[in-house]
This record gives sequence, structure tokens and C-alpha cells, in this order.
Amino acid sequence: MIQRGFRSIATTWLAGLIALLPLAVTVAVLAWAANLVNQLVGPASFVGRLFAKLGYPFSSNPGLQYLFGTLTLIALIYLLGLAVQAGLKGPLKGLAAGTLRRIPIVGRVYGLADRFVGLLDQKDDADLGAMSPVWCFFGGEGAAVLALAPSAQPIAIDGRSYLGVLVPTAPVPFGGALLYVPAEWVRPADIGVDRLTAIYVSMGITPPPAPRARPA
Repeated sequence: MIQRGFRSIATTWLAGLIALLPLAVTVAVLAWAANLVNQLVGPASFVGRLFAKLGYPFSSNPGLQYLFGTLTLIALIYLLGLAVQAGLKGPLKGLAAGTLRRIPIVGRVYGLADRFVGLLDQKDDADLGAMSPVWCFFGGEGAAVLALAPSAQPIAIDGRSYLGVLVPTAPVPFGGALLYVPAEWVRPADIGVDRLTAIYVSMGITPPPAPRARPA
């Protein structure tokens, strides 16, 4: 009897711990991120001292110097954005690349960073919002997979119509496998991209709607 009561108390305590754990992990991650940002660009960091030098003409107070320096940098980045939108992105990028790539080690680092930023700077044709959620039935009546169709236009492979579908990965739906499957395997899914993303992020805990019946 005592053992059963202790087990009940332990089970209840574990249930409370599991309920609290996501909040605790979230707070811990945010605290770690804030501490990291403070170390990198806080007032006592090297970058923070540079910000303070930018704000030196505006105030003699160290805290206000850092604040004014940060605001000055934000304004300069905004002006740079205006220049990019005015069509000067190519010349500015060419000038920076031509200067930095001549430095042996710095040039390699800049090249890697430039390629990484280029992946993030994709246009609307690579946007998930431009794709259509579909059901893909492998084998015609086999495994059902929620996927994204980049285009409704089929392509002919060996005289048969195929559709390209992107099968996302869970719980990060921004990657996956691009497959070309027979067009008759694919049916429209009556959901939006946001719902499909939520299903993959939840790893299936959020249930999808029933597939549309195959037309007779």
C-alpha cells in the first residue's frame, strides 16, 4: 500500500516535471543566447567598444556612447540597404569581393560566408509558400506521404507523365528529398503550407486531414 502511494506521488511529480520541462528549456536557451549576444556585442566586448567610439561625439557617458554608437550603426546599415535597393548591390558586392578575396585566409572565409548568405537570399521561386501541398501515394495505393508540389506541370519520362514533389523532413520541413513520381500517384491536399509545416514540425502529433477521394 505504501509502495503504491509512493509510486503515485512519484508519477504525479514526474508529470509536473515533464509539463515544466519545455518552459525551463526555453528559458535556459534564451538566457544562454542573451549571454552569448552580450559577450559578443555587449558594452564590455570588443564590438561594444567600437560602438562606443562611434557614439563618442554625442556623449561623454559610456552607456550613452554605446547606445548612440549602436543607433549610428543601425542608421548606416539602413543607408546601405537603400543603396542596395537602388541597384548598387552588384557594384558594392564586387568591390568587397575584389578587395577581400585577395587576402589569402580572409578571402576563403569571405567566400564561404558569401555562399551561405546566398542560400538564405533565395527568391520567391524557392519559397515554400509558392508550392502546393499534395498527397503522394507511392505505388498508387501504397504509403501516403504529405509533400509539396513545386509545379503542377508534369514532365514526360519514357512517355509517362511525372510530377516533381518535395518530401519535407520532420521536424525541420525546410529540407527534404525531391522526387519525380507518376502523376496519377499525386492528389491535391486540402490544406495550406502552414498546416503542412505544423504537421511536420510536430512530427505527426498534429493530425493531417483525410485525403481527397480519388475521382472515379
